Amino acid sequence: MSSVLVITGTGTEVGKTVTTAAVAAAALAAGRSVAVLKPAQTGVLPGESGDADEVARLAGAVTSVELARYPEPLAPATAARRSGLPPVRPAEVAEAAGKLAAEHDLVLVEGAGGLLVRFDDEGGTLADVARLLEAPVLVVASAGLGTLNTTELTARELRARRLDLLGVVLGSWPNEPDLASRCNLADLPVVAEKPLLGAVPEGSGRLPVAEFRTTAGSWLAPRLGGTWTAP
Repeated sequence: MSSVLVITGTGTEVGKTVTTAAVAAAALAAGRSVAVLKPAQTGVLPGESGDADEVARLAGAVTSVELARYPEPLAPATAARRSGLPPVRPAEVAEAAGKLAAEHDLVLVEGAGGLLVRFDDEGGTLADVARLLEAPVLVVASAGLGTLNTTELTARELRARRLDLLGVVLGSWPNEPDLASRCNLADLPVVAEKPLLGAVPEGSGRLPVAEFRTTAGSWLAPRLGGTWTAP
């Protein structure tokens, strides 16, 4: 695995933060030092826990860094504009990730929402961060109906920008998967043209942290430091 991995979702609420925590936990279990970088945290007030804090809570001894925080639960560019706070820009994110990479074995850069959610009014996105870092991108997708379209659109955009799509992880695999979810296990690698690299069980973020850390590797494929294999 590259020293920097950019993690995006096909949209919001697809399990991106818990997946990031699982990747971090697997890396820590393998003896690697890990940093988690959240460029823009929205919808969280000062003093509240953000996504980077949640990754640290679940995974363990990671270095968690948040570059900007905006109180309203909106796209970062919109939230920054409405709050009157300065936006975070791709070059700043890449610079911060580079500094963390000099001191850690693995840096996980977790975006906000999907790949093309804007950080600033100039149109900077997580895709621009990945380009500046020359880092692979892991896409977290939902399991059920509709995921084929959003996953293929994300994968196509990555290819159009000549960015390296590492693979796809299902961020919340249902305890009782329906027909669409079961079929998507086979169809997602086809539309993404990259392998399925894991399936994080639904509700994993509510597990006791000791259990989360010891089982996270079983949800991820060997490419992500785990033991999971697609059924």
